[in-house]
Amino acid sequence: MSGAYSSRDVAAIVGISESRVRYWAQTGVAGPSQKADGRALYSFQDLVGVKAAKELLDGGLSLQRARKNLEALRAQLGDNRPLANVRVRSDGERVVVSSDGATFEPLTGQLVMDFQLDELHGRVAALPTNAPATRAESAWAWFVEGGECEARGDDDRALIAYQKALEGDPALAAAHTNVGNLYYRRGERGDARAAYEQALALDPEQPEARYNLANLLDDVGDRAAARMEWTRVVAACPEFADAHYNLALACARDGEDDAARLHLRRYLALVPDDERAGALLARL
Repeated sequence: MSGAYSSRDVAAIVGISESRVRYWAQTGVAGPSQKADGRALYSFQDLVGVKAAKELLDGGLSLQRARKNLEALRAQLGDNRPLANVRVRSDGERVVVSSDGATFEPLTGQLVMDFQLDELHGRVAALPTNAPATRAESAWAWFVEGGECEARGDDDRALIAYQKALEGDPALAAAHTNVGNLYYRRGERGDARAAYEQALALDPEQPEARYNLANLLDDVGDRAAARMEWTRVVAACPEFADAHYNLALACARDGEDDAARLHLRRYLALVPDDERAGALLARL
């Protein structure tokens, strides 16, 4: 359970198709920077980068120019300055960025003066800031805030932020999943289960919510239901390594060694250096 997201999550959060998310990753416009259990995952910085790409492209910028500007912006900001606090604007020709009181063009690094900004007035596509104008953008800003709080280890503030995100957009399935994760870590399993089930009611194909729900069910002794949920996870998302591992353990526990070996082999294909899985396979 982490603050990293699949391409399906990103598509739902940003409001674009999953195929578009994958295409932007393939073309280098905005893609995932993390990897876990053989799966490419998006960080919160990556999420905001995808949102930036959407706004620039919707504002009329070409795909190639959007990619170049976002690459330059990431290089100039580095890893220590969150994109969530940056404002990006474009009129379809120029791109300007505001950060920490300075406004500049990412490709050149040149500062932009106030009178030059006036030329762009009324013709810009702006990213949401920390004070967005609409409920949907407010929900997005709170969602990002929650992820940043989680990254700092401040679960209490993260929970408040995710709840505010859901006040703005109750259909934000990934926020329900994150709320469930926070409750789960606290040991509040009833609230965690309700959050996961709400996430799945909104997005039945979300593998993270279903995987975490399966773990919770296994924790409370409902092993049959847990195994069924892990099975649904690997059916929808065959590259979800941890689900294969947990399913292998469940099959071995039920005396189904052939099925356990099958899922262990699939797990090891994704995570080849896991000695515990190799040892278990040898014993089976």
